[in-house]
Amino acid sequence: MWDRSVVPAEIATIETPELGDRSYVIFAGTDAVVVDPQRDIDRVLELLSAHGVRLSHVVETHIHNDYISGGPELCRVTGATLVIPAGESVAYPRQPIAGGDRIALGDVSLVARHTPGHTATHMTYVLEEAGRPVAAFTGGSMLLGSVGRTDLSGPWVTDRLSHLQHRSARRLSDELPDNAAILPTHGFGSLCSAGFPVGASDTADARHQRAENPALLMDEEAFVTRLVSGMDAFPRYYAYIAPRNREGAGRPDLDLPPPSDARELAERARAGEWVVDLRDRQAFAARHLVGTLAFELSDPLTTYLGWLLPWGSPLSLIGRSSGDLAAARRALARIGIEKIVACGLSEGENGHDPWAGLETTSYPVVFFRDLKPYIGAPGEVIVDVRLGREWSEGHLASAMHIPLHELPDRLDEVPAGRVWVHCAAGYRAAVAGSLLARAGRDVMVVSDQFSSAVEAGLDIVSSRD
Repeated sequence: MWDRSVVPAEIATIETPELGDRSYVIFAGTDAVVVDPQRDIDRVLELLSAHGVRLSHVVETHIHNDYISGGPELCRVTGATLVIPAGESVAYPRQPIAGGDRIALGDVSLVARHTPGHTATHMTYVLEEAGRPVAAFTGGSMLLGSVGRTDLSGPWVTDRLSHLQHRSARRLSDELPDNAAILPTHGFGSLCSAGFPVGASDTADARHQRAENPALLMDEEAFVTRLVSGMDAFPRYYAYIAPRNREGAGRPDLDLPPPSDARELAERARAGEWVVDLRDRQAFAARHLVGTLAFELSDPLTTYLGWLLPWGSPLSLIGRSSGDLAAARRALARIGIEKIVACGLSEGENGHDPWAGLETTSYPVVFFRDLKPYIGAPGEVIVDVRLGREWSEGHLASAMHIPLHELPDRLDEVPAGRVWVHCAAGYRAAVAGSLLARAGRDVMVVSDQFSSAVEAGLDIVSSRD
């Protein structure tokens, strides 16, 4: 981590691990500034109240693709000034900021640095104390051991933005002393990160980035070639987020609809609606309502449900508790999924079975070692649902490849037989298994680390060999 002795003591980090993002609150005397707030602004308001400070500014490093910003609503509620990079067209009041512009915060100040790459107008905000840079809020520009991906604005500008990303990182690095903190918004599992496979440690200061970040170690042409060739698919919902952020979103409705009985949920599932079961993958596999889908309530939920759910479709939720349902509701609101039409519990009071008399089903959850005796046997099909980059780095010789986000449209391509489906750790395999089961297939879900396939002695090949 960075040397906290050179950073103003009051920088609070707000983690959103399910999206791999961080927001920041800078406290300077009686004022505060928020950098890249998420949509659920209550977390920010609680911090401001606890510190007894006034919010003077909300600064956005860029128009985000992976989450809906809480900036417009936060400024409406608090009266703060919303700062947006110059050149961006938005439908709400804001103060445009250009490279070199300065925001005074008592004894410290934020200085804007134009760092194009992740987007064309991207800004990094350098925090100065007594004229010395002590931290840089880098948004989607310089990340920890990586950079923000450069293909979200469209393939026609990817090459140009990739070159600009390299130059931006170099210019910023030249400005910062070794112990300046690097505080990005993306890069903690966010798919806005370019995903370089090496050097992605949590050493968040300029000195470590100069020793680890490919943008600061490679020449421009080599960096651009590696950056562009290494980028994989990104979630489908990204296409809807940036336009929504330009329009401005209000505070989300986090209330749940009135509880539905299990029969209504079962009927919705039979009708082909998306009825999502939030329980852990083993519990779902052991017993679930026919036609429901397995999206375990953990960090990957937001990304993969947002990726697969047809945009704007009605969604119903099943959870173990009202707390689980509320957590899912909040997580999904961050990416604009708000059409929750029904919800219900998987467990009744006093041992009552809410699914009694309804059609339920199950399928096995297994390990790679369980698969080994069936490799190559007639009627046994292995489907790998990882991303293309993962597949090319190493896959089972006998597997077919259908990335999870393509599976709903490619179910007919899966050959007849029993389907063993796997990913890298089990989450995506569970989702894929439920999609296949809903389509009437005989499923075996491999919930295991891919490294266990090597330990089990399965034949692994690489597309790069």
